[in-house]
Amino acid sequence: MKLLIANGHLIDPAAQENTGMNILVEDGKVAAWLKASDGAPEGCEVIDAGGLLVAPGFIDMHVHLREPGHEHKESIASGCAAAVAGGWTSVCPMPNTNPVNDNAAITRYMIEQAEKTGLANVFPIGAITKSSDGSELAEMGEMKAAGAVAVSDDGRPVPSAGIMRRAMQYAADFALPVIDHCEDKSLSTGGVMHEGKMSLLLGLKGLPALGEEIDVVRDILLARDTGAHVHIAHISTAGAVEAVRRAKNEGLSVTCEVAPHHFTLTDSAVEGYDTNTKMAPPLRSEEDRQAILAGLSDGTIDAIATDHAPHHADEKSLEYDRAPFGITGLETAVGLAFTELVHKGVIDLVRLVELCSTNPARILSLAGRGTLAPGSVADITILDPDRVWTFNLNDSRSKSKNSPFDGREFRGRAVTTIVNGRVVFNVN
Repeated sequence: MKLLIANGHLIDPAAQENTGMNILVEDGKVAAWLKASDGAPEGCEVIDAGGLLVAPGFIDMHVHLREPGHEHKESIASGCAAAVAGGWTSVCPMPNTNPVNDNAAITRYMIEQAEKTGLANVFPIGAITKSSDGSELAEMGEMKAAGAVAVSDDGRPVPSAGIMRRAMQYAADFALPVIDHCEDKSLSTGGVMHEGKMSLLLGLKGLPALGEEIDVVRDILLARDTGAHVHIAHISTAGAVEAVRRAKNEGLSVTCEVAPHHFTLTDSAVEGYDTNTKMAPPLRSEEDRQAILAGLSDGTIDAIATDHAPHHADEKSLEYDRAPFGITGLETAVGLAFTELVHKGVIDLVRLVELCSTNPARILSLAGRGTLAPGSVADITILDPDRVWTFNLNDSRSKSKNSPFDGREFRGRAVTTIVNGRVVFNVN
C-alpha cells in the first residue's frame, strides 16, 4: 500500500527539518520525501494536509491501560482507541496491572493484545520489583527481551535507597531507563491534595512538595553513583524542576516528563471538591506551575506524558478523601499543549514535537520512531494548530470518563493519526 501525505508542513526535529514536504509511505515505512512538484506516484492514496502540520508519531510514555485485571476501567483496546483519537501513535503502559507486569509473559500479553487491536503501538514498562512491593528485583532482562522499554514501580515508589541503587545498577546493564514516581510516602501518607493554603482552607490533608523533591534528589544522587538513566515521572514542583535542571547541567543521565494537568491547573481547582481534580502527584501551587512552564520553555523538561489513569464512575463519585487518584488524559493532552503552551508563547511548534515525539523516542530507545526520515516507521501525527473544538466526555473512546476538562474548548488538535502506514483515526 502506498500513501502520500501531500501539501503539509513537516516538522521533524530529529532530522532537523521544518519545511513544506510531501511524505511517501510504502509498506509501513517512510519511503521518501518528495517536493510538491514531483506529483503523486502511481497507485497512491493521497491525504491532503494543506494548512496542517505533519509530525513524527506522538509517543505517550506514561499511561495506565488497566489490562490485565481491571478491564472494567480500561482495556488495551479502549485505551489504544483513546490514544489514536488524541494523536498518540504509541503508548507505554505502566506495570500496575493485576497481576503486576513483572515478568516476560505479561509483557508479551500486553503487546499481543495491542497487535490484535491494530491501533496504537504498545511498549510496556516493566516493574522494578516483583509485584512492585519494593523488596526483590524483577527480571528486567527477560522483560526487555519480551518488549519492555523501561522499568518502574510507578505509584508504589521504591522506598529503599539501597534497593533502588541495585535496581539502577541492574537496569543499566540492560540499557533500561528507570522511571520513578517520586514520593516519600512517610511524608505523604493520607494526603489527598497539595499541602498549602488551599488544603488548609478546604480541610483536606496535604501532600507536601517536599515529599516529591526528596525522592527526586535521592534518585539524581543514585544516578550519579550508578551511571544509570533515571527518568522522573510527572514532575510537579518547582524544587523538583530545579533539581533536574542542576543534574542536567552536571551532565547526568536524568530526564523528566510533565503531565498536561500540571501545566494547566493548580490546587485552586480543588475548591469545589470535584474528585476529577484528585491526582498523584496533586495539582500544585501557581508558583509550581510557573516553574513547570519555565522548565518546558528552557528544555529542562523532556517530555509531555498524559499519566492517563481511568477509573470507574462509581469510584470517582466517592467523597474526596476516599476517591482514587487519577484522571484520563489521552484525548485532551494535545489540545491542552496547543492551548496552554503553543498559543500562549511558552513553546514553539518544533519544541512541541520534541516533547511529544522526538524526546520520548530517544529516552526509550525506540528505533525508527520519533522521526520521519526515509526508512523510519510510518507513525505519523497530523495536526491542525488552529482548529477550535470542544471536548465532550460522551464522545470519549475511553471506558472511563474521569476528566476535569469536559466541555472545555481547545484551539489545536491532532486530526489524523497514522500507525505503521495505516490511517487509524481521522477527525470527521
